[in-house]
Amino acid sequence: MKFNPLALIINLLITLSIGAGGAFLTAQSVKTWYPYINKPSFNPPNWVFGPMWTLLYILMAISAYLVWQKRKQIEHLPRTMAIYFIQLVLNLFWSFLFFYSHLLGAAFYEICALLIAIIVNARVFYKIDKTAGLLYIPYILWVSFATLLTYNIFKLN
Repeated sequence: MKFNPLALIINLLITLSIGAGGAFLTAQSVKTWYPYINKPSFNPPNWVFGPMWTLLYILMAISAYLVWQKRKQIEHLPRTMAIYFIQLVLNLFWSFLFFYSHLLGAAFYEICALLIAIIVNARVFYKIDKTAGLLYIPYILWVSFATLLTYNIFKLN
């Protein structure tokens, strides 16, 4: 496949825009609410989250770009792209539930659904392009950790 910089930029813009939406929903609570709730001992310092999520969104965008490059070979392209966008929306919705609305129980159940959606997305992408699927491994690992963290914060509060 020939490198298509415009397609890569579009994928980056779409994915990073969702990430920016999550950051917007998170920003106020990180200063006013999150510092004062009970957190488990393994809670990372706040400075870890921004770079980690930026890296993950970039990996998601590259993965989507690799799949998009093979779009003519994909039998169910609308379904494949729907799976991708569903997991992005679930990712954004978790920020809304947890940080914006402070609904910790709902956020825990939602992040479980998000993790399932990410794994499904990774499997679908892997079948199309192995690298695209493998790029999801850090995302799966991070959201698995975030699920554990969300559960513990829910239980502690």
